[in-house]
Amino acid sequence: MYKYDVIIIGGGVCGCAVARELSRYKVNVCVLEKEEDVCCGTSKANSGIVHAGYDAPTGSMKAKMNLRGNQLMEPLSKELDIPFIRNGSLVVGKSKEDMPRLEELYDRGNANGVKGLQILSKEELLEKEPNLGDDVYGALYAPTGGIVCPFELNIALAENANVNGVDFKFCTKVTGIERQEEGYRLLTNQGVYDTKYVVNAAGVYADSLHNMVSEQKINITARRGDYCLLDKRAKAHVRSTIFTLPGKFGKGILVAPTAHGNLILGPTAIDIQDKEGTNTTREGLDQVLKKAGMNVKNLPLRQVITSFAGLRAHEDRDEFIIEELADAPGFIDCAGIESPGLTSCPAIGERIAGILRERMGLVEKDDFISTRKGILRPANLPKEEQAALLRENPAYGNIICRCEMITEGEIIDAIRRPLGAKSLDGVKRRTRAGMGRCQSGFCSPRTMEILAREWKMEVREVTKSGGDSYLVLGTNKDVF
Repeated sequence: MYKYDVIIIGGGVCGCAVARELSRYKVNVCVLEKEEDVCCGTSKANSGIVHAGYDAPTGSMKAKMNLRGNQLMEPLSKELDIPFIRNGSLVVGKSKEDMPRLEELYDRGNANGVKGLQILSKEELLEKEPNLGDDVYGALYAPTGGIVCPFELNIALAENANVNGVDFKFCTKVTGIERQEEGYRLLTNQGVYDTKYVVNAAGVYADSLHNMVSEQKINITARRGDYCLLDKRAKAHVRSTIFTLPGKFGKGILVAPTAHGNLILGPTAIDIQDKEGTNTTREGLDQVLKKAGMNVKNLPLRQVITSFAGLRAHEDRDEFIIEELADAPGFIDCAGIESPGLTSCPAIGERIAGILRERMGLVEKDDFISTRKGILRPANLPKEEQAALLRENPAYGNIICRCEMITEGEIIDAIRRPLGAKSLDGVKRRTRAGMGRCQSGFCSPRTMEILAREWKMEVREVTKSGGDSYLVLGTNKDVF
């Protein structure tokens, strides 16, 4: 039996943001994650957009968390050494009839506290983004909009929390929750955990955990979003994040640069029953390509290098649920966190840590480490420093992933650092090895060899993403 003061269920970006904030205090915290790594659910498959905050209804939890999260993202990115670019966003109107709706977003954004909003004319819009369609009429411009790498944000939060004392238990699925005289007992596939407080950050499964302890039931629908990712050669096609006017299912199909220089199109919004249903569909991808081209002309679609789908946790009331349950004291929901959840995660972590600080009388540590250094990228160094690095460690001169120019040294660092990569996808999310044009077609075998060597196992034991996702079924000698 394991005993903690606080257990966080879910190692996505919100769970790890809560963990990082709690690691400031003298408190015993653990994160339980059902997958083999952090960033394996909603957090790994999204747009990477830092929303300005004009969309959510004024006074809503979404609006409050969005604005505060946007404000916190830049200083957080510097502390954790992750890429963040404030590239601005545009909501495009196609006719005079669209302008009142843009004015509504402008007024709502001002009411929400968003700074610098402007309504742009067609001429101003095309001067800023010349590849927009000729039929655009005007747009809402939000200079505080930005882009971030969702993988690096999630992983950096987890690493920093771990360095500051938070335990992480992977491949640990919560199967039941029992109330105790003081706190809760969590039943898992890896044993029993006792805790005084629970933070439910389980994404699309947050309703199942909530409903185990509360009579006030909630329902979360998995909302699938299909995406297409374009090669870096397409990165200059637009500079801002281009949105259509929001509809019933959200902000529509966007076109945006990524923090690493690709171009991303998507997502769709399709409600499904399967909470593991991350398969793409022909219909969904056709919808992405068609609607992306309605705002941006001449999209270089021959440069699509991959497609993927993610799931958003849509709660029936269309609102974030971030609170201690009235009928289950000590159980704190972080549920229904869909867009703008990535933007909001620093604020969500701050809010939930604040609730627990008040409830538990937490005291800050004297030795909290607020900064984290990311993986060294030799390609970003001046030539003199590159040469010195290669003399000291030749592994940084051995290119493994030719598309992204990722070296053996970077992959070794990804494996050896706190909560290091254990699978091919774990390496990919930390280094981008395999995320380039060939989509790991050439670098996978060499990355697998490094993983096997570092973890002292056979290559056939290396997985794509944990569990039974083995890549090697045998050797030629087994057959002949």
